[in-house]
Amino acid sequence: MANPVGWFEIYVEDMDRAKAFYESVLGITLQQLPTPEGDVSFMMAFPMDPEGSGASGALVRMGDGRPQGNGVPIYFTCDDCSVQAGRVASSGGSIFKEKFSIGDYGFIALATDTEGNMFGLHSMS
Repeated sequence: MANPVGWFEIYVEDMDRAKAFYESVLGITLQQLPTPEGDVSFMMAFPMDPEGSGASGALVRMGDGRPQGNGVPIYFTCDDCSVQAGRVASSGGSIFKEKFSIGDYGFIALATDTEGNMFGLHSMS
């Protein structure tokens, strides 16, 4: 099975703050999704290429959904993860662990967003 993750959601409490953080760190633009019925009050999607590899997802503001700190970290693919890691603090987050080698699998940096969620940045160089 290739790319077993089909979707991810990052729960947030302050959508404007979280949106600004991820757009600033990753250099992307998030797009509002239609709000489904139920407890979800707002969703902002990460860019997605249906023909590309990997998974996309969204920031989600939901009644019972709260940031989970070290819950299940997701990793964003980068050309050089130190570039995006360098934007974390100025965007309102914090670095948990600077870029480090994971051997044959490249490099990662671990950070915490403005909502308290830990996430990873991954690159091959």
